[in-house]
Amino acid sequence: MNRIKKSLKVRTAEILLAFFILLSGNLLAFNGGSFIVNFNTVGFSMVSSVQEGVANVFGFGKKFVMAIHDVAVLQKEYRALTEKLKDYEYMQRNNTEIRKENERLREQLQFATELEYRNIAAQIIGRNPDNLYSGITIGKGSRSGIRKGMPVIAIQNGNIGVVGKVVTVGLSTSLVMPVYDTKCNISSRIQNTRDIGIVSGGGSYDSPLMLNYIRKRVLDDFNHGDLVVTSGENDNYMKDIPIGRISRITVLDYDSSLQIEIDPVIDFMRLETVLVVDHKYGNDRPKIENGAKEGAE
Repeated sequence: MNRIKKSLKVRTAEILLAFFILLSGNLLAFNGGSFIVNFNTVGFSMVSSVQEGVANVFGFGKKFVMAIHDVAVLQKEYRALTEKLKDYEYMQRNNTEIRKENERLREQLQFATELEYRNIAAQIIGRNPDNLYSGITIGKGSRSGIRKGMPVIAIQNGNIGVVGKVVTVGLSTSLVMPVYDTKCNISSRIQNTRDIGIVSGGGSYDSPLMLNYIRKRVLDDFNHGDLVVTSGENDNYMKDIPIGRISRITVLDYDSSLQIEIDPVIDFMRLETVLVVDHKYGNDRPKIENGAKEGAE
């Protein structure tokens, strides 16, 4: 027992000695500054880390908001550019149409001044393409000098052709019976052979005209595509105005005349303006010189 007690006393003394040695070392370290904890630095580091995290979060949010704003701005600019493009395309189409309209009017004006007869330009304002009765209404009447029976012609794509004749006249409008009307009959000639016949309407704008009373014996003298023009007889139309081209020739055994179909030189569904001709009087319009034409262009 005494040995055990002595052993415990020795161990207790050793533990206490080690504790005091460690305590003394720590105190010396704190006092010497080699192990001083700077709580201000620790606190600053912690706060700085938190601030940095918050700043990163807010920075990301700001960038996200700015990105959304930029996308909205881009979409707005895209819509604006799209509208401008539509306006530009619309203006281009209008300019093209205006140029074509000017070309048509300039062509018609040139022809109107060169025509040897007095003439009145008129716009087509209505149509009645009924097979039983057909008519074209123009926006000029007796106030403009138009009278019943006047021939009507047109220039289209550089081609001059017969349209018909005036059958009804109002103060400011007139009704034209076109060449394709079944009641329209025009004294005509085959341009190459000068054989004379009568051109009659087929009843509608898309039906061929018929050239009647051409003798069978002259069949070898003309061909498909030959031009048929006005004869100038009966004082209804001026002489040598194109009506159409021969498209089909039929020989009938029981008839001494040929059955000849003609395609009109005028495309009536694209016709917009016409010239009503007063072939009783000469054209008193001043001629358009080349310089004037160039200046107009």
